[in-house]
Amino acid sequence: MGSVIFSGFRALGLYSNHLSHVVRYHKKHREFYIVTAVGNCFHTYNVKKLGIVAVSNALPEDISYLAADRMLVYVAIGKKVSAFARNKEVVHMYTGHGADVHLLLPFGDHIISVDRGNAVIVWDVESEEEYLQITFDKVSFEVSAVMHPSTYLNKILFGSSQGGLQLWNVKSNKLLYTFTGWPSGVTVLQQTPAVDVVGVGLSSGQIIIHNIKFDESLMKFQQDWGPVTSLSFRTDGHPVMAAGSPVGHIGLWDLEEKKLVCQMRDAHNTAIAGLTFLHGEPLLITNGADNGIRVWIFDTAGGGGRLLRSRLGHSAPPTKVQHHGLNGHHILSAGQDGTLQSFSTVHERFNRSLGHGSINKKKSKKKSLRYDKLKLPAITTFASESARQSDWDSIVACHRGYLMTTTWNYQKGSMGAHKLEPERFNKNRALSVHATAVDITSCGNFVVVGLSSGHIDVYNMQSGMRRGQYGEDEAHRGAVRGVSVDGLNQLTVSAGADKLVHIWKFKSRKLVHSIDLGTTPVTTHLHRDSGMLAVALDDFTLNVLDMETKRIVRKFSGHRGQVNDMAFSPDGRWLITAAMDCTIRTWDLPSGCLVDCFLVDFAAVSLTMSPTGDFLASSHVDNLGIYLWSNNTLCGMVSLRPLPADYEPTVIMLPGTCPDEEGEGDADLNTEMIEYESPEQLDEQLVTLSMLADSRWKNLLHLDIIKKRNKPKEPPKVPKAAPFFMPTIPGLIPQFAPSEDSNQGEQVREVYTSTMNNPSSSLFPPDDGPVGMLKEMGPSGIDAELRGLAPDMGGDVSVLQGFLKMVASMLDSKRDFDLAQAYLALFLKLHLRLISQEPGLMEEASKVSEKLEDTWTSMQTLFNQSLCLLSYTKSALL
Repeated sequence: MGSVIFSGFRALGLYSNHLSHVVRYHKKHREFYIVTAVGNCFHTYNVKKLGIVAVSNALPEDISYLAADRMLVYVAIGKKVSAFARNKEVVHMYTGHGADVHLLLPFGDHIISVDRGNAVIVWDVESEEEYLQITFDKVSFEVSAVMHPSTYLNKILFGSSQGGLQLWNVKSNKLLYTFTGWPSGVTVLQQTPAVDVVGVGLSSGQIIIHNIKFDESLMKFQQDWGPVTSLSFRTDGHPVMAAGSPVGHIGLWDLEEKKLVCQMRDAHNTAIAGLTFLHGEPLLITNGADNGIRVWIFDTAGGGGRLLRSRLGHSAPPTKVQHHGLNGHHILSAGQDGTLQSFSTVHERFNRSLGHGSINKKKSKKKSLRYDKLKLPAITTFASESARQSDWDSIVACHRGYLMTTTWNYQKGSMGAHKLEPERFNKNRALSVHATAVDITSCGNFVVVGLSSGHIDVYNMQSGMRRGQYGEDEAHRGAVRGVSVDGLNQLTVSAGADKLVHIWKFKSRKLVHSIDLGTTPVTTHLHRDSGMLAVALDDFTLNVLDMETKRIVRKFSGHRGQVNDMAFSPDGRWLITAAMDCTIRTWDLPSGCLVDCFLVDFAAVSLTMSPTGDFLASSHVDNLGIYLWSNNTLCGMVSLRPLPADYEPTVIMLPGTCPDEEGEGDADLNTEMIEYESPEQLDEQLVTLSMLADSRWKNLLHLDIIKKRNKPKEPPKVPKAAPFFMPTIPGLIPQFAPSEDSNQGEQVREVYTSTMNNPSSSLFPPDDGPVGMLKEMGPSGIDAELRGLAPDMGGDVSVLQGFLKMVASMLDSKRDFDLAQAYLALFLKLHLRLISQEPGLMEEASKVSEKLEDTWTSMQTLFNQSLCLLSYTKSALL
């Protein structure tokens, strides 16, 4: 069944992997588009703003190669090749390879694919049939690159890992020419702007501009950064060639002067997967395995390119995610790549990177941070507060193995002004003391930092000055595992490796209370609004501590691995936990039960719940993205039931990779589970009200006043030519009048009177007989009917007595209680004098009065009990 509460929504921060991108041009839109592979789907972006245009449907395996022509996008997955139309759906599938496909080349109405077994197959795109197959000897010619030379009809040029080239006519299946080649393998073949001339990149780092018509090399270049990963040529009038390398550098070569013009170092943190000059424009598009797409513009002197726009994610998996701000639109993420980034859940243009931490930011700007010895390691944990972010720094972070904690400015999108470090360890730097926990007060003025030595220090966020410490010497006798400050800056709570939880006064820093957990805590998380502190322990259990009563109020067990992170729902009702057993569990605090649990393929290392409660965000082991899960309880009724102890959760695929069919199946299961039909009356002892609108019964006593107020000032004027219309019966529910309606009123009165005279109370069901008739009438109709019960209006004393019996039966059944009160009040107003004169009516009225008094007495008792309990829970300290 999966999860009842959460369903996969989408992934954030995924832009590119190690596969080269593809550039497409849309003639109608007159716009260039970039296609990049991300796992088992591909994304399409426009070059103008790098906005995402489309995300393809997910494939069963990861994409191993990407290619495109004017109409279709081709992807290789294992031994198959799929063709996508409209950047979304698979329209063709090509099967027949005996090994994994690693090269693709669209070729007019055909697609050429090369597998690891060195087999080349030419497919007909529309019919999906095999047009031609060529098999090469893997020892002498292992295909490593393929291209179609411009103006060479039906010709394909193959490059080999042995260094040779072969030109084939795929229509006649003939080998036209064999090029001797070079000693090292061919990695890239790229058409130059000149006909007959191709660029050849070798695994030795050599680049050859070769004329294939005369089989002669025109020029040679050598790059010292390893094999050539990609080549591209400018077509806007500048004879420049760009070459990518495995270390992330780009070399720019002038083909006229045959020399290196510029080096774009550290264009990416990893190998350049692909680079492409846009046709006729000074724009270079690059992508790499560092999960980034960059667009460079060449508009400055010196020949180098400057970064125009980019889409960047983490190049290493995120370790900590947390929502920033109160609207839930921004998620801060710290990754193993050492960067701190902010991702927007609204639109990618609001994403921002706060950069990489550095000990000396000024020196880092002068030289590349990649070679900076002063750069800081990855962030292990951080805290943020948006209250004073426009005045000073709003984020504080701990770094792996570092005693110093750094501040960051969210508004400026960079490192902050302060580096918080206590002076007590200045004389003995050999001690491997580092910061382990951190928190910012809700006002944004103070920072509390816990150290591995057991010390807890307080700093001022604005000045960065140390303001004191908790405890005379050490707050704990072991490493601090968690520290938090409540919402009113009254209490500070800390948990340490000494198995103790200490509660301190925030201002005086005096110890108020200590709690022995019995087991070493791993991490803590405080929900400031409710004052509930969740503590994860080494034995995989969870404790929930109430800061008000200073007692452990809940204990949860069920995880089979270390708890990595915890998050509370905004109302504090749920505690959501993630552990190394690959489960994400939701615990209901009021009932103390596990209400939701599901498995993921990769263990979640961090969780954060949106302040508005609409999304749960998670980061996972070996995954670069941040995954959003939507909260189903905000969209409809979800029935939460306690899960049994032996409940076996099912695996849910991460958002962005989940097929639509599975999600629909889960929805059906959930809707079946929450189906519930309420009975007409929950219990015979309970008073049940009618479902009628208040206007149908509330104004019965004041109907004469309403009529007097609504009396027309002048009589209605009859129109000269009234249009034809069907006659209707007056009432709240429109009904057409029957053709023969002369005796209808008398027939209704006879049925009404005979029903009234029946003494059996069981013959007065609420939706049948006189009660049902009165329910269908409007206030004026009810008033007229009750007036007609009097003897002077055609009624009888027995009919009046029958009406009192009907009210008595309604009180006995305790159904339609509001209607019984309203009908009885109107009845007494109209016929009180007559009732006092008739002994039979007086006797029946006294019986109704006794039943009414008994009902009200029992209701008043229940009201008093409920009010007393509510008053006690509001005022008493439990």
